[in-house]
Amino acid sequence: MRRVCLTLPTDRACPETIAAIGGEAAYAAAHFDAEVHLLILDSSDPDTFAAHTRAVHALGEVPRVITHHLGEAAQRAFLRRVIERAEVAKPELMLELMLPAGLSYGACTNRAFLIAAALGCESVHRRDSDSRYQLADGEPVYPVHHELTSLGKRAAEAAHGAVETALDQRHAHKRVAMVGSSFVGELSVDIGEIRDLDPEAYYDVVSLWAPGAWPRERKRELVDDSFRGAGTEAFTGDRATLTLVDPMRVDMCNISFHGVHERVPLPPATDTIGSDYFLIHLVHDAALPGVLHNRNIVNFYTAERRTDAGFVAYQTRFVKFFLSMLYFNHIYERMASAGEALLDDRGQVRGSVISALARQSATLDRAENVHRLDRVDAAYRGLGGRYARFADLLATRRERLLDEARGDIEDFALLTEAWEPLVRASKATGPLLLSAGRPT
Repeated sequence: MRRVCLTLPTDRACPETIAAIGGEAAYAAAHFDAEVHLLILDSSDPDTFAAHTRAVHALGEVPRVITHHLGEAAQRAFLRRVIERAEVAKPELMLELMLPAGLSYGACTNRAFLIAAALGCESVHRRDSDSRYQLADGEPVYPVHHELTSLGKRAAEAAHGAVETALDQRHAHKRVAMVGSSFVGELSVDIGEIRDLDPEAYYDVVSLWAPGAWPRERKRELVDDSFRGAGTEAFTGDRATLTLVDPMRVDMCNISFHGVHERVPLPPATDTIGSDYFLIHLVHDAALPGVLHNRNIVNFYTAERRTDAGFVAYQTRFVKFFLSMLYFNHIYERMASAGEALLDDRGQVRGSVISALARQSATLDRAENVHRLDRVDAAYRGLGGRYARFADLLATRRERLLDEARGDIEDFALLTEAWEPLVRASKATGPLLLSAGRPT
């Protein structure tokens, strides 16, 4: 029986999501030969944490489902043990990268990767607190169905059954490293208002995540395809394809990894949307098999994003995403050129290659990022209102944001260099994490 980790990182109230993901865990345990560790990494305030604890208790006892609800104190204690055992350089900085004070989409998922390793789980399946499952005939449509059908199998074996194949036969011996899908509903990035106010401003802003040298036509295609997921298509029946999965077709609210997450972490950048998507690109560029299915999750926006404070916080994360792309576009281009050279003789991703590319990217001239900030400033001032006010705020933070973007990629290189020792230490620390099925 295999062990798998179904994880929900959250910093907001989501008892309904906990109930729903509990249902997915129960489905996985009932329909597959698996022990499911439901891991809720909770960074919410004390009252919300207490409400989540009640939601966890309401799940009840389910055969072969073990639930772990960890607050930040428990996560920090675990990380300190792992970092000490791994004997990595700069242990305090390493702890900060794994559990930063600010919001980090990559860091919360990295914690799930290490805790899953400690629990003896061979795969990690991530969901988000601002999403829900589609229904078919009144029943939830769980992505874990396709994930546990194919993940970790040799591609040749995964090609059997209901999974269509669009994979070159030369990859048939490799294991399926990723199974994922996307979302339906609202845009994954809260920028629909910009599109409604001024479609050209929307194009100018969204196109900033493309490499600066791309022609206008190619940027336009990227903008048209960005942040939309699977649109509004409702689930009517299963479709799944074994392939080299296009990173634009999957989302981190609906993803699972096997193997690759133990070789390379996610970038731990704070307050940066998209910082958790790196492995999706790596799996594709290294020519590792994946399965793309259509059990799309429903995305929705939380009320907090609609507040003035939420608007400023989210737009800051959006701008930092653009600045991060100077470095990631450089890395992605070189990963695509390297292809299977990213793998060692066992077919595993070579983390040393990724850290070297990250360090190389950190030396880039940041003039392109200065241009990005100029473009955002012009577009937002043209939109007026709260966008113009945000442009005023952004003008006071330009140098700091430029420095942070470069520092973030340097931190990613450092964490990648330490990642495999951290994973090994997590596996050795495992028994300390469990006590009668609950975290200590």
